[in-house]
Amino acid sequence: MATVQLFSARVGAAAFAAKGKASLEPLRLPATVTVGEARPARRAFRGLVVRAATVVAPKYTTLKPLADRVLVKIKSSEEKTTGGILLPTTAQSRPQGGEVVAVGEGRTIGDKKVDISIQVGAQVIYSKYAGTEVELNDYNHLVLKEDDIIGILETDDVKDLKPLNDRVLIKVAEAEGKTPGGLLLTETTKEKPSIGTVVAVGPGPLDEEGNRIPLSVSAGSTVLYSKYAGSEFKGADGTNYIVLRVSDLMAVLS
Repeated sequence: MATVQLFSARVGAAAFAAKGKASLEPLRLPATVTVGEARPARRAFRGLVVRAATVVAPKYTTLKPLADRVLVKIKSSEEKTTGGILLPTTAQSRPQGGEVVAVGEGRTIGDKKVDISIQVGAQVIYSKYAGTEVELNDYNHLVLKEDDIIGILETDDVKDLKPLNDRVLIKVAEAEGKTPGGLLLTETTKEKPSIGTVVAVGPGPLDEEGNRIPLSVSAGSTVLYSKYAGSEFKGADGTNYIVLRVSDLMAVLS
């Protein structure tokens, strides 16, 4: 049931006539009145962007990306938890993975033609809010730049992710369970860690001549990174991982 506020000048006038008062003070009804089948008020959220897929007409059956863009067929959202509980649509996590179904011709850096390093058929993970979503042949796809793809994942476990470009895959260190004084911390009071071990590194970014620049860190290094950078994932065994750019690394610990 919905509640509304009502105010009527006529009701106020009637009250005036009945009581014979010299003022025209209106009569206020109770602040809330129960009304059956009332439509809830529409709230305005300024700045909120609703993202909907662009529907491609059925007469178009293929889409060819241009330059350094790729077309990814989006993986379906998980409809159940790992425990088998069905999730409502609003609770299903937005997928960040899919299959590459088409690639552009690449780009030119300086005098060098650089092809896209990702092959058609590769299973990839991409940045959460990257690209433009399109509906093609009744399936949802994403058109995005090659640099928006975090890595290639051919298994169902993020620990096997192969980072691309200047990104690194890090196994996050476990949060401290106690304070220096020995007090036990709950999950909600544990500080978010910003230290981890590098599991895999990308081939490096491209320089002005189109050549790869090797990254300054290697697998096995323990690093300190920016606390709110990167994309977080959970492995099949519950281990926390994060993928971020090497520029978000602040130090190597030893």
